[in-house]
Amino acid sequence: MNKIKIAVIGVGSLGQHHARILSTHENAELVGVVDADVKRGETIAKKCNTASFTDVKEVMDKIQAAVISVPTPYHYDIAKQLLQAGIHCLVEKPFTETVEQSTELIRIARDKNLILQVGHVERFNPAIIAATPYVKEPKFIEVNRLGPYDPRTSHIGVVLDLMIHDLDMLLNFVKSKVVSFEAVGAKILSEHEDIAKVRIKFANGCIADVSTSRVTIDKYRKIRIFQKDSYISVDYAGKSLKIYQKKPNVSVVKSLLDIDVIKPKVQTGEPLAYELTHFLNCVIEGKKPLVSGEQGRDALELAHDILHYMQF
Repeated sequence: MNKIKIAVIGVGSLGQHHARILSTHENAELVGVVDADVKRGETIAKKCNTASFTDVKEVMDKIQAAVISVPTPYHYDIAKQLLQAGIHCLVEKPFTETVEQSTELIRIARDKNLILQVGHVERFNPAIIAATPYVKEPKFIEVNRLGPYDPRTSHIGVVLDLMIHDLDMLLNFVKSKVVSFEAVGAKILSEHEDIAKVRIKFANGCIADVSTSRVTIDKYRKIRIFQKDSYISVDYAGKSLKIYQKKPNVSVVKSLLDIDVIKPKVQTGEPLAYELTHFLNCVIEGKKPLVSGEQGRDALELAHDILHYMQF
């Protein structure tokens, strides 16, 4: 099988890891990295044994696919150029700045029969992959994504930087339309919301509470899913999973002996590597990505609705 010729556009804190993984991937030929910072690009290119460029136009005739990992304000322009040139794209989250931009990129990809994937990497967290078969009809979901302040992301708030991961996860698990929500947030260390809490109600009756903070000393990232006869606890950061469920032959729980504690096997791989492998397989096989452009747009739209509600 021929390797997919690919480039990484933007090799900052995350893009460098895309390049690292792709440089040794069995299905990829890393043609080059593109970064406006010449020194940065050359440094990463040397580590990955590839070429360095400063403009996306320099690689467009050399590649079949690209990973776009530049700051969000540049996602739309770069993705549009690449898609119009017939190049498959994995665009980091948030997908674009506006829902309208997302919709246009989706249209271009559809018209040209191209793969357009959005980088919601938590979907490829081994613990989430292991938990997914057990998620049936959630009644209540609680999500906490808390951690220390990082000045690198102070240009945006926690809703678009962090909570958007969980909004995507909720939409994927619940599979029902959002009918209402309440939200509150506060600026503490930056000019954007540093902490936010949202309660979301879905058409099927499920309710989700989502808390996100970047003013917490310790990193804590968990999702708890409550459904009929079972409770699923996922530790995003620890990549661990536990499921508590009523034993099949028990109608009324009288003691802990009536509860099964299941610990499914969780793979130890790197989520970003799983994500990139999935993208490459989609390009090779022509199949729809697990996180499509439409899903990236839906998460973005909900995030913007929440920000509008909080007036940030």
